[in-house]
Amino acid sequence: MNQTPKEVLDTILGHLGFVVEIEEELRDGHLILQIRTNEPQRLIGRREETLESLQFLVNRLLISQNNEAPRVVVDVEHHRSMRDASFLLRIHQLAEAVRIDGRPVETEPLNSYDRRLIHNAYRDDAELMTESQQVEEKLKRITIKRRS
Repeated sequence: MNQTPKEVLDTILGHLGFVVEIEEELRDGHLILQIRTNEPQRLIGRREETLESLQFLVNRLLISQNNEAPRVVVDVEHHRSMRDASFLLRIHQLAEAVRIDGRPVETEPLNSYDRRLIHNAYRDDAELMTESQQVEEKLKRITIKRRS
């Protein structure tokens, strides 16, 4: 029997001993599982590593049930959405500098989630394009530059 994304996440967190409430949200066509808990920092982890791992695990389990399963975003107390807004504001400032002076800008090494945010933000931009460059196994830099 296939579990829903919410059930998969609830089962994982229950086995880990967390008492949580999980809400499902749809944003930009993506399912977001919003976790509410008394221990948000434990689920977020240092440098968000725990949250990233939790999201990866949930998506792997869903794909193991159904190869066509849509990707799910896991968030804790709106931490990711607030961080994403701040992160994209910083990236938009870099992109504006590229628009003004034309010189390409390279980001710090980023995880796959952050790279996807940037690529999606500039996918339909007529002036700018983005490309990834491998730095380490999991981290890549993105270059924002003008289209040829």
